[in-house]
Amino acid sequence: MAKFSLCLLLLFTVLFGHGIVELEATHHIYSRLQTPQNETKTPWDYRFQPYRTGYHFQPPWHWINDPNGPMIYKGIYHLFYQYNPKGAVWGNIVWAHSTSRDLINWFPHPPTIFPSQKSDVNGCWSGSATILPGEKPVILYTGIDPDKKQVQNIAYPKDLSDPYLKEWVKSDKNPLMAPDNVNNINASSFRDPTTAWQGPDNIWRVAIGSKINDLGFAILYKSKDFLNWVKAKRPLHAARHTGMWECVDFYPVATNSHCGLDTSTLGPNVKHVLKISLDDTKHDYYTIGSYNYTTDKYTPDKGLIDGDAGLKYDYGKFYASKTFFDSAKNRRILWGWINESQSVADDIKKGWAGVQAIPRNIYLDGSGKQLVQWPVSELEQLRSSPPVNVFDKRLEAGELHEVTGVTAVQADVEITFEITDISKAEEYRPRWTHAQWLCNTKNASVRGGLGPFGLRVLASSDSQEYTSVFFRVFKKADNKPVVLMCSDQSRSSLNEDNDKTTYGAFVDVDPIKEKLSLRSLIDHSIVESFGGSGRACITARVYPITAIEDKARLYAFNNATEAVTISTLSAWSMKKAQIS
Repeated sequence: MAKFSLCLLLLFTVLFGHGIVELEATHHIYSRLQTPQNETKTPWDYRFQPYRTGYHFQPPWHWINDPNGPMIYKGIYHLFYQYNPKGAVWGNIVWAHSTSRDLINWFPHPPTIFPSQKSDVNGCWSGSATILPGEKPVILYTGIDPDKKQVQNIAYPKDLSDPYLKEWVKSDKNPLMAPDNVNNINASSFRDPTTAWQGPDNIWRVAIGSKINDLGFAILYKSKDFLNWVKAKRPLHAARHTGMWECVDFYPVATNSHCGLDTSTLGPNVKHVLKISLDDTKHDYYTIGSYNYTTDKYTPDKGLIDGDAGLKYDYGKFYASKTFFDSAKNRRILWGWINESQSVADDIKKGWAGVQAIPRNIYLDGSGKQLVQWPVSELEQLRSSPPVNVFDKRLEAGELHEVTGVTAVQADVEITFEITDISKAEEYRPRWTHAQWLCNTKNASVRGGLGPFGLRVLASSDSQEYTSVFFRVFKKADNKPVVLMCSDQSRSSLNEDNDKTTYGAFVDVDPIKEKLSLRSLIDHSIVESFGGSGRACITARVYPITAIEDKARLYAFNNATEAVTISTLSAWSMKKAQIS
């Protein structure tokens, strides 16, 4: 595996050279950035660093962003992703490609799609895979043409008998969809085609993100043969004050089951999810609603909001996500890009930037009002046994309980808290509707009646550095509880150049009727947290200076004025995934 990776990286070098152009994820171009030191280093200089992850997906070096075209084919999982083979900043984008049998351990292949036609000469941007009848996968992706227009292209596997799909060929009919004077599509904002779906009329549909001023929308195209596409008269959906819709995702969810559904599924027990990645905010938002295939119109359920005041997949560092239907296990899997919180200069110094989140199983909550996400069960194969367990532990007011016997820098922790009385909880004020603001105002150092309590991770022994993931319980005037979940990065690093934003989300759970659960995946510079059994998710990037490797500590804490009870705590050291 290691030898293959080195060969692959040398291949990248030969194919694409050494130059680096400084660009950012917003496609904003900078004219300089040469890093001669990178030219003299081998990939192995980047492999052994305190911030490189142990079990999250990332290549040995350079920049990555959006996950593209995930799918399963002949029992093999495929992950394509945006990759810069020339440096640790955005630019020179190709589709890199890795395969897996379990979604956790990955084997790399040479880039699948790279500039080779007029329709993608200036870049091969994001897109999706669709499995056509007869188990024939195809990829639709955005290319940047000589005039810097964004156009949509198609690629096919060269050999369908190859389960690894190592080689792909492009159609000479590319581009299949392009802005022109007739359709009046914004040529600089027309990108990231979805997985296509087929209606009962046997016509294929695909949605592509766009905008006009601050009006964001998903342009709909239709085709009978997947090659000749016609723009529909109306978009699938639109919303004002949202700006550019990137990486649109549209898929069905079952209302009576946690099982996933094929993207073309319609029926009485089916709702649809529309996810948009907003370029203006760099967050992924979704609504749940109804899709009428005869009018090709999507309508969000009453009360659900498009844009910044709406539901998010993840309330932290998580963007440009993409789902696929795993037909082998009848589930829908969510991939998302975790971008950096360090400076561009630090990214160049360490030689890489960007990580993919742990793939998540995603389905409709029993309430029908939101989605639930949970790490795929295959991740548990990396847990070292036995776990460190704590049962029925009373955490007194102000208590800090160290969890020992676990590798604190690379761990999987599950903890549940039992709350039997909220009479001492802080009063919730109706104007407190913005969870992130509330978490910043009432961070981990601000004591309340019931909260903050939770986990202190990637912590130094002297408490100079730590990241707190915690709950805070409020009570309304009618004595109904409100649960806030926060990921507080304000003390995460002594390096003041880092982005140490604190994130927050409200969790739809009644702690009197249901124990408060929290799961945190800790991986060197990543803290992926799932509250309320996956009803709220917050991912953070943190870069401590002292709390690294064997100097990192893990604690359960209660900074409230009232005691709380840890019902159960289980912590596992995590083995390293095989990601070459």
